[in-house]
Amino acid sequence: MYKLKILIVDDDPDILELLDTTLKEEFSVIKASLGNEALEKVKKETPDLVVLDYMLPDITGIKICEVLRKDPLFMHLPILMLTGKGEINDKVEGLEAGADDYMVKPFSPQELIARIRMLIRRSNINLDANPLTRLPGNVSIYKELDEKIKNKEKFAVLYIDIDNFKALNDYYGFERGDEVIKETARLLISAIQEKGNPTDFIGHIGGDDFLIITSPDNMEEIAKKIISDFDKISPKFFDQNDRLKGYIETIGRDRQIHKFGFLTISIGIITNLYRDFTHAAQISSLGAEVKGFAKKFAESKYIIDKRRE
Repeated sequence: MYKLKILIVDDDPDILELLDTTLKEEFSVIKASLGNEALEKVKKETPDLVVLDYMLPDITGIKICEVLRKDPLFMHLPILMLTGKGEINDKVEGLEAGADDYMVKPFSPQELIARIRMLIRRSNINLDANPLTRLPGNVSIYKELDEKIKNKEKFAVLYIDIDNFKALNDYYGFERGDEVIKETARLLISAIQEKGNPTDFIGHIGGDDFLIITSPDNMEEIAKKIISDFDKISPKFFDQNDRLKGYIETIGRDRQIHKFGFLTISIGIITNLYRDFTHAAQISSLGAEVKGFAKKFAESKYIIDKRRE
């Protein structure tokens, strides 16, 4: 049975052990005793919630909250802060830094579990997010597209797909596949930060499919940046021996053994510069079609749909 992942962070071994004992029956528990270790494990493990000590030897819980809230992948990650201090100023500071809830040590194990359940439930209700990347999912994507159409804005939508992802996932296992997905999400965020606008939108459709909504002025520069950056990191997803060969051998969709080279990325771009849209489903249908055409090329590629009505 799948268990939600909770990262517990405390430099006191006794508190860490108490938290582990309290939570491990219901949740999969990941432990960290330092702030830097916690930040590394958040990125590597992608927990569903963090129980965070206010005071740590290297980085304060406040600083960790601030770092996570600036990262689009973790800006909605639920954080429950623990402290031995009961002063109201500490509580306010923690909440203002981005903590979602606050408990004072010593705490009641039953209350801790109840608050964790509440925070996860609230997070699932408020955020239509992919559990792996924490990026908005399909409900948010369609809402964003419908808003653009309703407001008669000029926009471009990049439909992004990783080529040969299934082969890599089958060959190395889902953990390697998850690593690819998370790295790709970070790469897309970086491309938007460098080449896009502050109001641009990034969504995770599911699996290895992503979407970016931006302005037509920036669509090609963003696509070029994504392709350039992805092609640079793609070889690292292969083990060294396979990297030297330049391919892996595994079963393809036709159930036959094939050679698969390094991952590439395909981008289909839809814009309302050339045609008008009345609902998001039209855009989605065209995006899948143009992205499919881009996937016919062996290398990373972007295709812009310039067809008119």
